[in-house]
Amino acid sequence: MDADGLTIQDGLEDAVAERGYDPFDYKVHEDPYPFYAWMREHAPLYRNEERNFWALSRHADVVAALKNPALFSNRNGISLETELWGPHAVKTSFFLAMDPPEHGAHRSLVSGAFTLRRVAALEPRIRELARARLEPLRDQQSFDFAANYAAALPNDVVCEMLGVPAADWDQVRADTDQLNQRDDGSEDRGENSVAAALRLAYYFVRLVGDLRRHPGDDLTSALIQAEVNGVKLTEAQIVAFLFLVISAGNESTGKTIGNAWYNGWLRPDVQRAGLNGRAADWVRETLRYDSASQMTARCLTEDTVIHGIQLPAGARVAILPASGNRDERVFPDPERYDLDRDTSKLISFGHGPHHCLGAALARLEMRIALEEIGALVSGYEIDMANARRVHSPHQRGFAALPSVVSHRSKPRTPDA
Repeated sequence: MDADGLTIQDGLEDAVAERGYDPFDYKVHEDPYPFYAWMREHAPLYRNEERNFWALSRHADVVAALKNPALFSNRNGISLETELWGPHAVKTSFFLAMDPPEHGAHRSLVSGAFTLRRVAALEPRIRELARARLEPLRDQQSFDFAANYAAALPNDVVCEMLGVPAADWDQVRADTDQLNQRDDGSEDRGENSVAAALRLAYYFVRLVGDLRRHPGDDLTSALIQAEVNGVKLTEAQIVAFLFLVISAGNESTGKTIGNAWYNGWLRPDVQRAGLNGRAADWVRETLRYDSASQMTARCLTEDTVIHGIQLPAGARVAILPASGNRDERVFPDPERYDLDRDTSKLISFGHGPHHCLGAALARLEMRIALEEIGALVSGYEIDMANARRVHSPHQRGFAALPSVVSHRSKPRTPDA
């Protein structure tokens, strides 16, 4: 498969097999899908000896693992990085590093804010925020779609929900963007990533202190007052939650919006349809074809056999929903980007008890983002020579997508 994901080249599968799957490899970040296709066909339980993990790539195996936390545990976190893996993961990943029933007890503290009814009620405000981000771009023929819009809107939404002052939104996003960056082949955080993490931690501690003294109508204030089994959350737990929600809101949602834009550039028919009323379909197929969320990790709690291979308790398993979304056993002709496709079985938001809490919000943000840009823009080109990908073992997307747009002579009303 070439860089745009459109064709499979002769002999490339052999090269993929020789190189192997490594989520820290920049070549994988550029285009992971040939690696996934090879694994689904030849090694549905793949072994990476150097990194000491196994990987599941088929749709059925991914779903089965995500549905079974008793066997595929979150207790060591969801990241393969050595510094993030282990029983200490709960300190940075909060309830993502918990199993039921503890996971459910903590998740329930905030789940009420993400119900379908609550999320639907946010639509007018999200449109206001989208239009505010687009306002300075209205008369510009060129701008960075990823940095100026796709990443900014979801960050604005989640920061407001958490009580972060508007004046701080852009700095929070800039630091969040640095968190998951890795050098090629390295699982260690670079200096920029460490510095960003420290700045965010310091900022969140101050934010919690401010809201403790002057609570508002926001999720952070609610968490400060919340209790689990009669015990209030610690400051460290609340800060971990802020890291979790800010990262999820910024990373996955913003990068999937950018991936939709990129795939529309590759396919003019998709671009035209998406900008002219089919934003929801554009979102759905992008979530299947090229979702930002690529990988999550689990720990086996007992010896088990998968695809005829004995795995020991404690084994690390990388689960690849982005590969499952291109499994030909579930999605016919999976390498074809199709706005009319049935995406009811996509697993971009996970499955089971750890299904993404903010899935409904993310879908709404993505749809509104593309509807609102489509109301102003009739077409666009991307300067790929100056585009820049994010390099993360978990997230796929762009840090920069410089674009040249054609503005509509008369802005149209989005299909709300």
